[in-house]
Amino acid sequence: MTSFKPVDDGHADLSSHDAFLHGAPHNTFARLRRDDPMSWSEMQGGKGFWSITRHADIMDLNKNFELLSSAQGIRMEDQTYEEYLARRTFQETDPPEHSRTRVLVAKAFSKPVVAQFDQQIRAICDSILDDVLARGSFDATKDIARQLPMRMLGQILGTPDEDLDWLVEKGDQLIANTDPEFTSLVLDKVDTDAYRLMPFRSPAGAELYEYAKKLMRDKQAKGDTTGVLHLILQPDAHGNVISETEFRNFFCLLVAAGNDTTRYSIAASLYALCHRPQLMEQLKAGDSNVWETAPDEFIRWASPTMHFRRTATRDFELHGKQVKAGDKVIMWFISANRDDEVFNNPFELDLLRTPNRHVAFGQGGPHVCLGMWLARLEVRILLQELVKRVKSIEQTGAHEFLRSNFIGGIKRLPVTIKAH
Repeated sequence: MTSFKPVDDGHADLSSHDAFLHGAPHNTFARLRRDDPMSWSEMQGGKGFWSITRHADIMDLNKNFELLSSAQGIRMEDQTYEEYLARRTFQETDPPEHSRTRVLVAKAFSKPVVAQFDQQIRAICDSILDDVLARGSFDATKDIARQLPMRMLGQILGTPDEDLDWLVEKGDQLIANTDPEFTSLVLDKVDTDAYRLMPFRSPAGAELYEYAKKLMRDKQAKGDTTGVLHLILQPDAHGNVISETEFRNFFCLLVAAGNDTTRYSIAASLYALCHRPQLMEQLKAGDSNVWETAPDEFIRWASPTMHFRRTATRDFELHGKQVKAGDKVIMWFISANRDDEVFNNPFELDLLRTPNRHVAFGQGGPHVCLGMWLARLEVRILLQELVKRVKSIEQTGAHEFLRSNFIGGIKRLPVTIKAH
């Protein structure tokens, strides 16, 4: 039986994307949680950073936006203030500014609104499964995990189906900009200074912005006022409207983050089912209880958004370490989600785990993921439809991880499935 235990030597360089090529370095995180929960890392070509790795510390500090600000960037890389202003989304703002933008779009992603997508998601899942069952062997990440969030993205944005592959390809160039499989402008390997004012430091941001502008012109010409893009363009309670730069960056965020994180949650779920057949049997026999808890457990285990960065607004001390104003502080959500002080047997999946206090959606702070209800619903429905129709799923070749210390996931997973 495949072990889900990590294989790193316990001293991985967390600033290195290559340190995550075989999955997250969980032995390193375990050592830091135990021995050095507020640890300093140097960073080649940039300022070093502090790593927060314990669940309790992240839950406490994630809500303290006055001490740890998002308004200087949420990724590990350094940015000038000019770059920050050009590239920021509402994720990279603090309340009350963050709250003003969030309230415009939160309704579109609320639990009651998302629940209305149930039948659309099931129809998409049926279509995906029809295709892969006819073939038997395929890449589960490309042909299942990528397909569902991509097609749902089209539903939410109101984009033509024929544009979806292009949109997701551009989204990959943004959020997977450290992996040479997805971009020729690899962030830490080539000079990307010409694109420093573009979202994710990538020219794909400009292409997506032009697409978004044309999409909105077409929708306005038809009098179409549905969808999240229309909502974000409406004035807030004070009459303020989003700027062109903010709209561009929001659209890029939707295309990139709204697709990739769910993709890698699904890919991890399918990998787990390959190596723990009892999970498949538990889902097949499961009553409503397991479907209430299983999606969160798969998402905890996947933890696709591995960290968010904050910046200290003033000096403070934690675990005997002196943090200075302006220091970068990295909250490792993926470490918190394996903290054995909180989760019993954290490397295995307990589909009835209750309570499940995971932080995969950034829980505990004002930036909790807008798409969490949609992600949960997509994972749940895909697995429900899968276990109805699939007798077994087996991994048939080596899997590969994304080259990134920011977004973690299995980018290639060859499998064979057998239908009932």
